[in-house]
Amino acid sequence: MSGHNKWSTIKRKKGAADAKRSKIFSKIIKEITVAVKESGPSPDSNPRLRLAIQNAKGVNMPKDNVERAINKADKENTNLKEMTFEGYGPNGIAIVVECLTDNNNRTVSSIRAIFTKRGGNLGTSGSLAFLFERKGIFHIKKEGLNFEELELDLIDAGAEDIQEEEEVYVIETAMEDFGSMQKKLEELNVEIESANLERIPNDKKELPIEQAKKIMQMVDDFEDNDDVQQVFHNLDLTDELMKALEEDD
Repeated sequence: MSGHNKWSTIKRKKGAADAKRSKIFSKIIKEITVAVKESGPSPDSNPRLRLAIQNAKGVNMPKDNVERAINKADKENTNLKEMTFEGYGPNGIAIVVECLTDNNNRTVSSIRAIFTKRGGNLGTSGSLAFLFERKGIFHIKKEGLNFEELELDLIDAGAEDIQEEEEVYVIETAMEDFGSMQKKLEELNVEIESANLERIPNDKKELPIEQAKKIMQMVDDFEDNDDVQQVFHNLDLTDELMKALEEDD
């Protein structure tokens, strides 16, 4: 399929140190907070919250943590704003950074600093829109599924592409079909490991390994920032690059 940067990166980190797990958990807690503020604390009537809870399960976030996050968001006055930054890394790699923040100035300053430190440039909002297409990306667990029975239902719900990986099927939908696919999977009692709206590059750019590693170091810097939720880029994550990154971990 055309590429799903974020989960390839997070999957590579899943077995990493507790500090990395803590970062992933904090991003999900922010998503839970925004979902509760938008549509209330009941998952039954709040699709965005249901999705955040499902993503929490997918990274083995304890149920108690999820419930605390929901209760806290319902009771406290937290003002989180969504912000998106676009720019270029070294060698012309396009990078889009999506954030949730309670302090705009802090976030702008820290994102600009990472672009500058790693030899990139922060661009203007919307300047890279033509390089990416918004898509729904769902990871569903293969265990216990009769995929042949499901396939037609998934296509009817808007699946444009379905790929098989080691433990999951990866389903790609148009952005406008994201909600209908989420609803269909819930109706079919299919366990969603993760689901997100992602920015899929129209064309990917391959770099020599050492140059590509520098881009991934930049991506890591963004993902380590507490305000950052998702990072997308058009670097081609080749098997050779992924192997080199695993050897470095």
